[in-house]
Amino acid sequence: MQILILGGTSEARQLCQALESRRDHHIIFSLAGVTNSALPVPSEKRIGGFGGVDGLTTYLGANRIDAVIDATHPFAAQMSRHAVEAATRCALPLLRLSRPAWKAPPGARWRHVDSIDAVPAVLGETPRYVFLTTGRKDLAPFMMTPHRYLLRSIETPSLPLPPRTTLILARGPFSLDDEIALMTQHGIECLVTKNAGSDATAAKLDAARRLDLEVIMVDRPALPPAQECESVEEALDWVAQNARQGTRRSV
Repeated sequence: MQILILGGTSEARQLCQALESRRDHHIIFSLAGVTNSALPVPSEKRIGGFGGVDGLTTYLGANRIDAVIDATHPFAAQMSRHAVEAATRCALPLLRLSRPAWKAPPGARWRHVDSIDAVPAVLGETPRYVFLTTGRKDLAPFMMTPHRYLLRSIETPSLPLPPRTTLILARGPFSLDDEIALMTQHGIECLVTKNAGSDATAAKLDAARRLDLEVIMVDRPALPPAQECESVEEALDWVAQNARQGTRRSV
């Protein structure tokens, strides 16, 4: 099988590595290219967009793709929507590998919002020191607010930072002790994050609960229906099943 993996998560890399180790399929691993320091993968890799639904549809046909696995970040909604539509046009099987969302444990103080633009209204007008972990591309809503920010990012943002922002460059995973120490050192009063559901960055939520801090949680965007799984193992089973069905069709 010729499989296109739309990457962007640690699970995408793990799936790519597992499939490559079996040497039963040809894998093309696609990244949007928003992070220059993406970790390496052992397969053929492409960087950049496809040019919308039409471009992705053309790519699937031109490269004789047999199956598509959408393992993008939970907030890469446009890519996930394009993947569903393009796979439907080409009558190709598509699987969405979506890590489980975080759920508030007992004692946690979470406030949910449906978009990053809604966060400033929830933060209010009284100045606070906010730990902002929503990524380096979502800074515009915070430019005119009265708060101080601690921003953590893998790479230096290309966009201007909000006033009164301290930037930390770091890549997870982060330990609970480190997160508690960081928040305590800076006197953080509130944590803002997207519901990415990653184990590599979940310690900040435990740290906020230990410190009795408010968490403003940006909920995931709605996506079109698709067959989904929550683990690399399930995705491998799906690939094996589709490979068997493809063999039967060719006989």
